[in-house]
Formats: sequence, structure tokens, C-alpha cells
Amino acid sequence: MTRPVLLLALVLALPASVAAQEGAAPAREESAFGTVMAPAALPDGASTLYGYVGVPEMGAGFRQGIAGFELEARARLDYFRLSGIFEGGARRAVLREGPATFAPTLSLGLVLNSGTAYLDADNFGGVLLRITPGLVVSWRVGETVAVLGLLELPMDFGLDPTGARRFQALTGGGAEFYLGQGVSLLLAGQLGVENFKAPREDAVTRLGYQVRLGIGSRLF
Repeated sequence: MTRPVLLLALVLALPASVAAQEGAAPAREESAFGTVMAPAALPDGASTLYGYVGVPEMGAGFRQGIAGFELEARARLDYFRLSGIFEGGARRAVLREGPATFAPTLSLGLVLNSGTAYLDADNFGGVLLRITPGLVVSWRVGETVAVLGLLELPMDFGLDPTGARRFQALTGGGAEFYLGQGVSLLLAGQLGVENFKAPREDAVTRLGYQVRLGIGSRLF
């Protein structure tokens, strides 16, 4: 009697085990969604590596979720001004409403500007300290799409007594598309204003903008 009972138990347990494994796969896929800018803040233990091209910048970065925060390191090249930008920053999700997540951001870095005026006649050179507060909002609208709202307020201050400075207020959005295997694609654009003051010159205000096409991969 013992062997038939054991055999019957195995037959009944096998479908339940298969169903549990199938149900776990979407959860792993869902947790792997977002690499470049989505989600608004990475969960603890998650990390991503990404790169992007765009106008007027291209760049690459690394994101890590830890202890309720997201830490990020990134390097950018503004090829309009031949300017290198190196930043470290943090995000924290402060509000979650269903599929939406709101995360304020703050980063600190250095801008090394060559001063070339080949593509930007108003450009000025120097070493500047950059402080960038902002906000990222992500909204999961499907299994493979997240819509993004973006606000960035980069402020550059010259590290010499000439009074050089630059301020941008850029807002916009985009979408990130999950391609599978932890890889996602970003399309985003921002528009706003830019105000800057070159050394010993009057302040100038003009249109500011940013367009990005990025791709990234989950490492964990």
C-alpha cells in the first residue's frame, strides 16, 4: 500500500510544482525591468550599467540600489562644448501609488569645459562645480513599457573668482522599453531654459534641451 500512496502523492505534487515555477518567472522578469532611467529608484540589491547617445551629450553610468536609496555614478561628454562631466548622485522613492513611483534626485560633480566655440559660440572654458537637484517619475503602463517624467536643474559654479556660472531648468519625459534578458531601451527628451554668465560678460538666457537614446542591462 505504501508504494501506490507515494506514487499518487508525486503525481499530484508535480503539476503544482510546475505551476509555481511558471508563476515565479514573471516576477523575476518584472523585478529586472528598468536600467537607464526606469524605475524611478532601483530596489535594494539591484544594479545596472547603461550608456546613451544624444544631443548635446553622450554618456554612461552605473546604478545601485542599497538601503532604500539608489546610488549612481555617471560620466558625460558634451560634444557641443567639448566638456567632460563627472557626477555621483542619489535617489530615493518617496511615494508609490500603484504603478507610479516618485523619486527626488540630487547629484554633485565637476564640469571640465575646454571653452571651444566651434559648435557653441557662447561657450566658455573652466572648471565648474555642478549641483543637480531633480525629480524622476516612472509609471509602469504594461509588461514591457514604463513612461517617465523628468525634471533636472543643473547648476554650475566656476571655481575661480571670475563669476562664471551656468543654470538649466529642463523638463520632459520619455519611455523605457523592456527587451528581455534584463535589457531595456530608453527614448527621452527634455526642453527648458538655460542661463549662463561667461567670465567678465553679461548673463545670457536661451533655449535649453536634451535628447537621449540609451540602452542598459541589469547586472543583478
